[in-house]
Amino acid sequence: MATLGENALADIWMRSSDRRAVTDAADRIDRILRLKPDKVGRAYKEWGVYAEPPLVVAYEVLPDDCLVRVLRVARP
Repeated sequence: MATLGENALADIWMRSSDRRAVTDAADRIDRILRLKPDKVGRAYKEWGVYAEPPLVVAYEVLPDDCLVRVLRVARP
């Protein structure tokens, strides 16, 4: 089952005129959030927000589970 973030990313990719840029940004976001989610982006309420053009994500860090969950994906 796809998550809300995966569905949004798929929709953004399908509608994009530059799918390579969307794919590359998603890969960079995945890599940076895997390595240091607490050191990038900015805080917004209880989430982190990180932009890697042409995408921006809202995410939460679950340290007890060693997990980062992407809550939303959008184009700025």
